[in-house]
Amino acid sequence: MFFASDNGGPVHPAIMEALAAANEGDAMAYGDDALTARARDALRATPEAPEAEIFLLASGTAANALALATLAEPFQTIYATPDAHVINHECNAPEFYTGGAKLTPVAADAGKMRPEALAQALDPARFHSEHDGAPGALSLTNLTELGTLYSPGEIATLARIAHAAGLPVHLDGARLANALAATGASPAEMTWKAGVDALSFGATKNGAMGAEAVILFDPARARELALRRMRAGQLLSKHRYLAAQMLAYLEGGLWLDLARSANARTARLANGLREIGAVEIAPEPQGNILFARFPRALHQRLLAAGAEYHLMDGDAQKGTPEEPLTARLVCAWSTPQESIDRFLQILRSLTA
Repeated sequence: MFFASDNGGPVHPAIMEALAAANEGDAMAYGDDALTARARDALRATPEAPEAEIFLLASGTAANALALATLAEPFQTIYATPDAHVINHECNAPEFYTGGAKLTPVAADAGKMRPEALAQALDPARFHSEHDGAPGALSLTNLTELGTLYSPGEIATLARIAHAAGLPVHLDGARLANALAATGASPAEMTWKAGVDALSFGATKNGAMGAEAVILFDPARARELALRRMRAGQLLSKHRYLAAQMLAYLEGGLWLDLARSANARTARLANGLREIGAVEIAPEPQGNILFARFPRALHQRLLAAGAEYHLMDGDAQKGTPEEPLTARLVCAWSTPQESIDRFLQILRSLTA
């Protein structure tokens, strides 16, 4: 009953096979190999962006931080939601790699930035002189950290506000596959057609061993990102192992199939929880993350029975039994249906 994170899921067999195949023989280092060239082409073709520049990296934190460092100057501000991963979970990596750019939260509803709040944050009247700093970039996340999603139209609305103020737009797509699977939108519609200038394209959470990419839809920024990636130690010498993962991930639409599987498992879990009267779900899950609130005593029993998940607002062992606590439950492509059913069976028996 593992619902702690899709980061904890296994590597998909097709990706393991691709890694084994890449391990046969020698190849040029630092991305000058045939597999990397093919992976770049596949990543350009995915959002129908033949002019885009592609950079493979080993972690999502590096992808976000280096992309933002390429978009924003040290004296500028990067705008994101209060729950954004770049603000809360990357140990100030964006500030470090930008050389000091400030991260400023903008009000959001259920994890999604409010357009009027962004417009207010970028109001020229707020910036009178050099003492005030300067707007630098907008960073959005899809799926959001609260398991909700932006439609292409919602991203386009925010991107128009940012572009009107002269800001480029970054999209943290650690779970982009889940958002696309849920909306049916194409990668192009969700990214550059909606105004995204740089995309952190995630694979690790959705079946890869450890492979991410930055897709720059503005190739003029490529030289800077190439230098920043090298300086950050993210240009792997055996680059072909990143490329092999990405190729297998994209081939035949595997990445979207895996995301559909994770979303469907989460929907199964959510439907079961709704039938249990002691559980409150909020916000409404739209991908593979959900938040469920129920009394501490029930958490204690579930955890004792072997369930694994994160509590967002308290300690399962310290406090009154009746106090409600919020669980963050995440399904991966590989989450067994039996685990979901067992979790629901235990919770149902405790509330009967």
